[in-house]
Amino acid sequence: MSRRVVTLAHYYTAPEIQKMADKVGDSLELSLFAKQSDAEVIVFAGVRFMAETAKILNPRAEVILPDRGSTCSLVTQTDVNDLKRWREEHSDYVHVSYINSSAEHKALSDWIVTSRNVDDIIAHLYSKGRKVIFSPDRNMGAYLNFQYGYDMPLWSAVCEVHDKFNEEALLTAMQEVEGSVYLIAHPESPLPVLKRANYVGSTSGMLKWIIDFSGDSNSTIFVATEDGILYNMGLARPDLKIAQAPIYAGCQCNQCPYMKLNTIEAVKRAQSGDGIKIDYLTEAQMNAARAPIEKMLAFSQGDRSVW
Repeated sequence: MSRRVVTLAHYYTAPEIQKMADKVGDSLELSLFAKQSDAEVIVFAGVRFMAETAKILNPRAEVILPDRGSTCSLVTQTDVNDLKRWREEHSDYVHVSYINSSAEHKALSDWIVTSRNVDDIIAHLYSKGRKVIFSPDRNMGAYLNFQYGYDMPLWSAVCEVHDKFNEEALLTAMQEVEGSVYLIAHPESPLPVLKRANYVGSTSGMLKWIIDFSGDSNSTIFVATEDGILYNMGLARPDLKIAQAPIYAGCQCNQCPYMKLNTIEAVKRAQSGDGIKIDYLTEAQMNAARAPIEKMLAFSQGDRSVW
């Protein structure tokens, strides 16, 4: 008897991978889907921390990552022992961690956030009189400090894809197009780029911004995030001129090398049960990592009693 297999794909995977998926979304959407799924096997076409999150939220399912190399610079740039010491140095702070982090990292956190809910959750904590430290994404934390006047101590890792977006190259590209120009950006991008943006938000938030855009169709919209989402934006609004923001003069070619390891062949193998099984997390590790994720999910579903 065959087992029920569900394939999840992040927006940053290639179009042909998204077409193979039962669900395409951002981190929050896929986390919720994984938690609620009754599948016996979850194939996660994304990166390792996403597959770990799926396993933490749905420990009954077998979770398979198509390629062993699908990691994330926010994980590889974070030494968990150093992170533990940093947290201990700020023992009277609430440790808020971005979901783009390892299971070990999550287990050292009080809250997990996504780019979609980070603004609301940190504002909620400050409204309760709490002090916050933020990890691992330095750029996202710097933007929050700038935008809201926080003084959060920040961890030092960055997304190697978003960190390449360049203000000087962006301004040059904007000057070379005719008509109105807009910029939308993911908060993992550097602060000088974010300061130029008409909208800063999550992957799903940027897609919604494109769908809802009511300006001149001759406008050019630059997008500062991984190029996978441009496929979805083009499907939603083929009438718009949408381009990836440059990383240096003349270059609009910024891809996540780890997401692109999710090839058709690798995903097919995973769907047949041949992939990297997320079976190395202990029950104690999953319980410790699940607690801050569940806080986030409760908050996102309207529970404001958690802090």
